[in-house]
Parts: sequence; C-alpha cells; structure tokens
Amino acid sequence: MERPRSGCPVNLAVELLGDGWSLLVLRDVMFADRHTFGELHTGSPEGIATNMLADRLHKLTRAGLLTREPVPGHKQKVHYRLTETALDLFPVLLAMAAFSLRHLHPDPELAAFARDLQEGGPEREAEVLARIRRANGLAEPRPAGAA
Repeated sequence: MERPRSGCPVNLAVELLGDGWSLLVLRDVMFADRHTFGELHTGSPEGIATNMLADRLHKLTRAGLLTREPVPGHKQKVHYRLTETALDLFPVLLAMAAFSLRHLHPDPELAAFARDLQEGGPEREAEVLARIRRANGLAEPRPAGAA
C-alpha cells in the first residue's frame, strides 16, 4: 500500500477498499463463488472493465486479501481465493447489504441473497461463512480453548 494520508483506522480502510470496485470484487469471490478472472469479469452485474479488474485483483492480492493459485493444466489461468484477512470483511459486507435493504430499495432479485442472510439470522450466516471457507480452501476456526 502506498503511504496513507493518515494513520486513522477509517482512512486506512477507505484507502484500501473505498474505490468502488474492491468490495465488489471481494463480494463476487465471497458470495458468488467466482474465482477466476473470466468468472469475475463476465459474472459481475456492474460490468467491470478488464483493466480495472486486473488492477483490483493485483491490489487485493498485494494487500493480503486474496491469494493467487495456478490452475493445474492451464499456463495462465489462476484461481483467486480469499484469505482469513478478507473473511474479516464478511460482517462489513453484511452490514452494507442490510443498510441497502433498509434504505436504498435494491433490485429484489439481486437482494434475495442478502435478505435470506438477514432473515436466517446467525445460524444462516454461520452456514454461509462455512461454505465460503470451504470454497476458498480455508480451515474452520478452532473453538476457543481447543488444543
């Protein structure tokens, strides 16, 4: 990351994630199970440009939110996977979706998943988080006090 404008915690997060595309890329990896450049490019309802997507994938990888793993049998194809650090943004993305559901009147079809998570409560959130962990090759966290 370049030298931040300040060390304020909010500023640091905004400088990393506040560009308009970074959180959408993370959303697509996290919730839409898109892991390749092609999946992220063609699957994004917002229509991200290829140069912008490449830039954000590089930025998020450099920041430790994504990893790049070569796809066996493909010389140029890679899978992007979330890191534990990126999973810390799960509640942030849920809070943003809840805000939109309450105040911004999102498209009902595009809001269905967010509404399902909201209505399902903590149990549904835990199920989705476990699925995200599996899809990204991350281990389940150990319960507190486990050896």
